[in-house]
Amino acid sequence: MDFFLEKTNLEPPTEHELRQWSPIRFAYIGDAVYETYIRSYVLMTDRRKIHEINQKSVKFVRASAQAYAVKTMQEFLTEEEWAIVKKGRNQKSSSTPKNADITDYRYATGFEALIGSLFMRDDKRRMEEIISRAIILIETMEVA
Repeated sequence: MDFFLEKTNLEPPTEHELRQWSPIRFAYIGDAVYETYIRSYVLMTDRRKIHEINQKSVKFVRASAQAYAVKTMQEFLTEEEWAIVKKGRNQKSSSTPKNADITDYRYATGFEALIGSLFMRDDKRRMEEIISRAIILIETMEVA
C-alpha cells in the first residue's frame, strides 16, 4: 500500500486515527480485500468456466462461511483481534441480510472488520495468515 499512498499523495492513517474508526469502516474495506483474495484463490485453483468459478467464490464469501471460519479460529486470534471481531459483530447495521441468518451476518461483519483492520494497519502477513486459515476451514466445512 506504500506505493499507492505515495502516488496518491496520501498519508496512512495514524494508529490514533484508526482507533477512532467504527468497525463498519473496517468491515467496508475488509469485505473488498477478503473477496479479492478469495477470487484470486479460486482463479488459481479452479480451471472451470467463470460462472462456475463465481459460484465457488460464493461458498467463501457468504455470511455463514465467514461466521463459521471466524468462530472456529477464535483460539487462534489474539485478544485484540477477537475484540475487533466482537465490536464488528455488535455494530448496528442499517441493512438487514437477505439470505443470511442475522447471527451469521453479524459474525461475518466482525470477520470483515478484522480483515479491514489488519489491512489498514498494513499487517499483511497476519491478514494473509487469517485469510488462509479461513479458506482451509471453509474448504473442509461439512455443510457448505
